[in-house]
Amino acid sequence: MAFKEASSRTIIFCLLLLLFLGSKYLASEIQATQTATLKVDASPQLARKIPETLFGIFFEEINHAGAGGIWAELVSNRGFEAGGPHTPSNIDPWSIVGDDSSVFVATDRTSCFSRNIVALRMEVLCDDCPAGGVGIYNPGFWGMNIEDGKTYNLVMYIKAPEPTDLTVSLTSSNGQQNLASATITVADTSNWTKVEQKLVAKGTNRTSRLQITTNKKGIVWFDQVSLMPADTYKGHGFRTELISMLLDLKPRFLRFPGGCFVEGDWLRNAFRWRESIGPWEERPGHFGDVWHYWTDDGLGYYEFLQLSEDLGAAPIWVFNNGVSHHDEVDTAVIAPFVKDVLDSLEFARGSADSKWGSVRAAMGHPEPFPVKYVAIGNEDCGKTFYRGNYLKFYNAIRQAYPDIQMISNCDGSSRPLDHPADMYDFHVRFLLLSLFVSFPAVYTDSKTLFNMRNTFDKTSRNGPKTLDVVLSMVQMQAFVSEYAVWRSDAGRGSLLASLAEAAFLTGLEKNSDIVQMASYAPLFVNDNDQTWNPDAIVFNSWQHYGTPSYWMQTIFRESSGAMIHPITISSKYSGSLASSAITWQDSENSFLRVKANSVSLTITTSGLQASVNALGSTATVMTSSNVMDENSFSNPNKVVPVKSELRNAAPQMQVTLAPHSFSSFDLALAQPKLVAEM
Repeated sequence: MAFKEASSRTIIFCLLLLLFLGSKYLASEIQATQTATLKVDASPQLARKIPETLFGIFFEEINHAGAGGIWAELVSNRGFEAGGPHTPSNIDPWSIVGDDSSVFVATDRTSCFSRNIVALRMEVLCDDCPAGGVGIYNPGFWGMNIEDGKTYNLVMYIKAPEPTDLTVSLTSSNGQQNLASATITVADTSNWTKVEQKLVAKGTNRTSRLQITTNKKGIVWFDQVSLMPADTYKGHGFRTELISMLLDLKPRFLRFPGGCFVEGDWLRNAFRWRESIGPWEERPGHFGDVWHYWTDDGLGYYEFLQLSEDLGAAPIWVFNNGVSHHDEVDTAVIAPFVKDVLDSLEFARGSADSKWGSVRAAMGHPEPFPVKYVAIGNEDCGKTFYRGNYLKFYNAIRQAYPDIQMISNCDGSSRPLDHPADMYDFHVRFLLLSLFVSFPAVYTDSKTLFNMRNTFDKTSRNGPKTLDVVLSMVQMQAFVSEYAVWRSDAGRGSLLASLAEAAFLTGLEKNSDIVQMASYAPLFVNDNDQTWNPDAIVFNSWQHYGTPSYWMQTIFRESSGAMIHPITISSKYSGSLASSAITWQDSENSFLRVKANSVSLTITTSGLQASVNALGSTATVMTSSNVMDENSFSNPNKVVPVKSELRNAAPQMQVTLAPHSFSSFDLALAQPKLVAEM
């Protein structure tokens, strides 16, 4: 390791103190001020580089995170396929404008699209229709957010045997307020016609709907009705304000699209990448039977790859390995699934002249996507055919793409794996069962997660066993792809939960020689579909906020690629302390994390190549009056980090930290500033 001068260098001290109910000392019992000393040895020879990939994000289609969430499509069930291929079928949430005596709608199998054959037939029965006309409307996902002055792009496919004028409108939920409208003439044709129309809103309504009406008696068929805001992120179809929340996390990777969503309760309902690419009109969509809602798959494999690129995050493609919650494919006949995955990698990485790379290029991305990580299944290790299937995928991918890092579902934190892998997937669970037992993650409470900060301290640094030979030269890496506090002390995202998670992350930093990546789960929740709580980001059609767990992650965003330094803590409460110290070149943020009734903390440093400069040093505190406090739409900033100048920064400094606080100190170093070169 060598050092050279650089423009800036910051040292971060990370300390977290938690006292849980049931601990020897309860917060209410402590009368005197608690004291602790934190010593940081910043000597260059003792520093170690944290992986560039350490902290990222995990997106799962759960809680309407994608459909009705980051994917900006406003129409729900745009292709009328959610009721299944049998007709007539349910068209929810579509409904009629008028009554049964004036308009009749039903699905039939007349679509021009071979992969989604269901269309909607609307028959207008009235000779003298009401002034506003009759027809159909769609309320979107619990109401469409239509904003004054903004443009919305309507696309739909129409067929009618006779010329008909249709009025397309954006209205309030009861149809009384008209925000935008246009008239579309349908020609006398028996062929499907693609219609495109821009609608500019003249007013704001958070619970709007799209309606299509007419005053003329006759029959009209509709299919693939889409309404998208014109101002999506980079024009790629994502809600800008929600993507902004992700950008603020500076994620180094994006794991997608699940989670249990990848497996399905049954294989017939698992995510299929082939059916989620190509023109959006031709995608059949599917029912996600684990989380119980339909997705049109407008947010498909291509869009996830595009999102990774937009975020500057490495894509981690989690694919189905022939295993669901309730059925499995025998290893003897897994070959078609293996071929399917190889094709998915060619789609992402192949040249524009290759079979599947040309499909990607036709979608607007001629350059390959840099997919270098794949997870072979999700939480499937204990399933009957997982190991056999895993090896089939592993060998085929290794031969075709030697550089791709493969992630096993089997936990290698207790002992080496019995099969080859580049990483193993570790999920935080309420009960840590024996190795290779798999079940849906239910996460854990705050006290347990805090105590799990030392989970990887004794993990073997050796590789897996293959043919009873230990590959000691290969260091097995962990991917902690799902962690979070759950149960009663988490609420919908409490300060307490974020503090326990912070303690756990300091342990991952400490063990980052074998922990390559980590991500919180779940990432998003639509307030109207709270299938799983808590989550990092809460939203509805027009509002959003970060939970304390989200803000906790922003505090760790500089850790990836930073230098970590050894620390020593002296305190009678050392069993309740978790800490880490890191340095990095950017001077934006540095953090000392504490949860306590009252703490008098002395920080000392040694081995620094420059003195601490009070000018530019800051303190950041995240706290609240109650450890169970949460953020909300009405008070989105109740528990957020607050930054202030630190006037007494020094190699030895003493500070008093507030109760229930998550505090940090950004200590700027004076010139010259030295940067480690590995």
